[in-house]
Amino acid sequence: MSLSESKLLQAYRKMRQIRAFEDRVHDEFATGEIPGFVHLYAGEEASAVGFCMHLNDEDRIASTHRGHGHCIAKGVEINGMMSEIYGRRNGTCAGKGGSMHIADLEKGMMGANGIVGAGPPLICGAGLAAKFRKNGAVAIAFVGDGGSNQGTTLESLNLATVWNLPCIFVAENNGYAESTGSKWSVSCENIADRAAAFGMPGVVVDGHDFFAVYEVAGEAIKRAREGGGPTLIECKLNRYYGHFEGDAQTYRGVDEVKKVKESKDCLMLFSKRVTEQGLLTQAQLDAIDKEVAAEIEASVEHAKSSAKPTAADLMTDVYVSYP
Repeated sequence: MSLSESKLLQAYRKMRQIRAFEDRVHDEFATGEIPGFVHLYAGEEASAVGFCMHLNDEDRIASTHRGHGHCIAKGVEINGMMSEIYGRRNGTCAGKGGSMHIADLEKGMMGANGIVGAGPPLICGAGLAAKFRKNGAVAIAFVGDGGSNQGTTLESLNLATVWNLPCIFVAENNGYAESTGSKWSVSCENIADRAAAFGMPGVVVDGHDFFAVYEVAGEAIKRAREGGGPTLIECKLNRYYGHFEGDAQTYRGVDEVKKVKESKDCLMLFSKRVTEQGLLTQAQLDAIDKEVAAEIEASVEHAKSSAKPTAADLMTDVYVSYP
């Protein structure tokens, strides 16, 4: 594939933003200042960025409880996200959604979701809207290996095919549904194999490899935009932190995460490829690392200094007023 220097820099920046954001939230959560639950996306960056780099604000995505990476990849503003996670009034959702419910419809982010498997039906609706509007938009649902077993997901795969919707279903298989290994919970070796039962293409891709994800995503999205219908894509990858912050991860093997970081880390693989092929320099990547670190630091300071919602705010955002 041919990616310009600016696109390569954009891809690296987005992946680095996600990693730095998640690492910092991990540290901040340990202080006890962040309310609620947090589920981190670190290690899975190539999947979100590989797909969302093909999208614009008219395209829609629906996420999971592990949604920070999808938000950042889709262009949701980082200061607002950090404030939302801290439960502040100036957060993306006015401090009312928290980590698991960040949404920004102006950016096409329909929301992270605490309900496993809740995203696929939403993107069927978005896909149907795009089909009627004939605006060439697509809709993408990200689910985990656990979410791939939900009836909502299977029903959505069927509906998307029956109605020939411009939808892509992305199963991010990190090997665990909470603490249950996918080998125990998924009936087939590859989640993507289920696509055949619904009459759509099914593709398995190495979710650690940004370039592989970007290529597969581009083909499926182009097909959907041109009226070719839905696709099921399985990204095999790993998460670096537990299912939730505080998860002791006793279900994982000895040094399992350490070995993945040493051999399959998506940022490491990306950096190695672009520098060895002379596409980018290490100095360019280092500059981005420094800029992103400052950006994340500023977002934390911004969140901590921002106001919390008041009692009066409980009565806002309850009903929608239609013209």
